Order: sequence, then C-alpha cells, then structure tokens
Amino acid sequence: MTEYLHRKDKDIRRLRLEHLHKDMTDSMNLSTEHKALFSLLRAGLWEREPDDLSPFPLTDAQWWEVYRMSVRQTVAGIVFRGLHHLPEEYLPADALMIHWVAKADRIERKNRRMDAALRLLLQRMGREGLHPLLLKGQGVAALYEHPLLRECGDIDLCFPSEKEEREAAELVRRAGCRTERRPDGSVCYSWQGVEVEHHTRLFDLYNPLLGGYLSALVVKHGFTDIRTEDGASLPVPSPLPNLLSLNAHLLKHIMGHGVGLRQFCDMARAYHALRGSYSPGELEAVYRRTGLLRWSAQLHTFLTEHLGLPRDVLPYAGTDARTSPRLLHIVLEGGNFGQYGKTRAKASRAGWERKLHTFLSFWRHRDFSGAYARGEAFWTSIKLITGNLR
Repeated sequence: MTEYLHRKDKDIRRLRLEHLHKDMTDSMNLSTEHKALFSLLRAGLWEREPDDLSPFPLTDAQWWEVYRMSVRQTVAGIVFRGLHHLPEEYLPADALMIHWVAKADRIERKNRRMDAALRLLLQRMGREGLHPLLLKGQGVAALYEHPLLRECGDIDLCFPSEKEEREAAELVRRAGCRTERRPDGSVCYSWQGVEVEHHTRLFDLYNPLLGGYLSALVVKHGFTDIRTEDGASLPVPSPLPNLLSLNAHLLKHIMGHGVGLRQFCDMARAYHALRGSYSPGELEAVYRRTGLLRWSAQLHTFLTEHLGLPRDVLPYAGTDARTSPRLLHIVLEGGNFGQYGKTRAKASRAGWERKLHTFLSFWRHRDFSGAYARGEAFWTSIKLITGNLR
C-alpha cells in the first residue's frame, strides 16, 4: 500500500509539471527586446562578447524598452557592462547612452555610500561585542567582476541569537534610529540614509524538522571574510552555507512576491566565484536533505540556459531538460522581488492588506512551488497562516 501511494504521489507531481509546461509554452517565445536583454546581461555578467547578436540592431523604441527592463530587473549596471562588448554599429543612440552612463554612475555612488555606512555600523556594533554576518548585498557584490555595478537594495545582517539582535536594535535606537519589527521577526531601520534589516535566521527555510541540521551545518562551516572594493574586510557565511542561503532566499521570493534576474545573477556569480572552495557532493547532499534538490535542478537549468553559466561550474550534473516557462514568466513579469508584478502593484503596505497580499502572492505561485519544492511550499504556507497572517 505504501509503495502504491508513493507511485501515485510521483505520478501526481509529474502531471503537475507537465501541466505547468503546457499552460506556459507561449511565454517561452521571448520578444526581441527580451533576447537583447539576456544577450547583454550574459556579456556583462561574464565580461565577454555577446553570444547572440540576432536581436540587433534595435530601433530607438526597442532600446529604451531594453533599458527600462534592465532597470525593473535591477541589472542596469550589469547590462551596461554588456554594452562595452557590443559591436559599435549596434550600440544605442547617444541620448540613451548618456542616460545609461548616468544610471551606472548613480549605482556606483550609491554602493560607495552603502559600503561606508556598513563599515561604520559594523565598527560601532563591534565595539559593543556584536558581530553579525553580512547576507547577500555587498557580500555577493564582491563576487562580481565589477562589484560597484551590482545594485544593492539594503543591508542584511544576521545575528547568532535573538538576544544579540535585540542588543543591536537597542544600540541603533540609542544612535537615533527608529526601528520597526516586521511580521517575520526581522527588524528594519534607516542608518545614514541606507535601509538595514536584522535577521536571526541565516536560511529562509521553514521546515521545523531541519532546525538542528541547519544549526550543525553553520557550526561545521562557520564564516569567512570578503574584501570590498576599498579593501574593507566584511564577515560573510562560508561558501557552502552562503550558497544554501542564496538559493533558499531566491526560492522564498519565487514562492511569494516573485523574483527578478538580479537574484539569479547572484547565484551564477556565486557558483562561479566559489568553485573549488566547497564540496560539490556535500552541497548536493544538503540540497537533498533540505528539500531543494528538485528546485535546484530547475535553477541550474535557468542559470546555464539564460545566464550563460558554464555547465562545468555547476556543483553537480543535475539539470532539467529546459527552463520551466512558468519560472520564466514569474521572473519577467515581476522584476526585482516581484515589485512590478500585478499583485505587487495593487498591494498596500498597511496592515491587513499587506498580509492579504502576501497570501495572494503565494497562492498565485502555488502550482510552481508545489511542483518544484513541495515540502518547503507546505511549511511556508504554515508559516504564513500561523505567523504572517496572525
């Protein structure tokens, strides 16, 4: 009986995947502008000649649409680097080039301000015996060829305990910052004009049965330091926990509000830059234990198919035959963290409307979540019901 139920369960999951592919086939027909965007993004991400010149030349209107899409996806700086490798006869008109140069300059200046604010904040916390880890953001930017052109939204700090996080929150309040505690338990505030978030959870994984396993993983691997453009040393998770953290965070947003190309670029650069510094077999085992193995096969397919990550850089050989049209639709529709998606645009940041919006976003993506990360989708839904919707 148990074996029969197991087979039925596998059949249901297979049919669900086939249903997703069938329903979303049309979304795989990328527009000329989307093809140009991906070609330039790959060129900028790896600092090489574009591998697809078929979308070019573009009209002025098409170029402006490529620019707008790169801004929505928060990859304008990386695509700008791609322009450096495009043959001169295909470049956009001077008016847009000037606009793009100004955008890249703003990205660089903002990143320098964030780096300075982060250094000062960590120094002040360090004097009080507080030593958080830097998640995502500048820590991932350091893995890029041109870190200052990777757009950073805010500063994410992870503390080893709730006690230490409370002490850190009290410290910044004494410094004049106004803090806000969100439904997920994170604390946010503005520090020298930069948004900062405090977390006590290194991994966005909500299966309570994994608590001990994940804690042991952190103890085993610990943390390391990375250096910013100006030579500052910043504490970040060691390579294997860092990859798991980035992967789980990306999946969390796909299941919820949506996600954009920048987060996939982060994964691609992380796999590339951290190659040789972790055990691929152990990472595969970690993905399997945490329920991310099925999803990671789809992630790896997207990274190789659309972002040009070499297959020999992947930690192991498991990929899907092609990118899910549903995933491509979620990414292109939503932009960075889904902020341009339909439900995002209609959502209010006030109380019950925000909570309802979170639930509706999760509901919209339930088919994809159930097909590729069923266990984590279940525990995330429980978290929403018992936590965010409380």
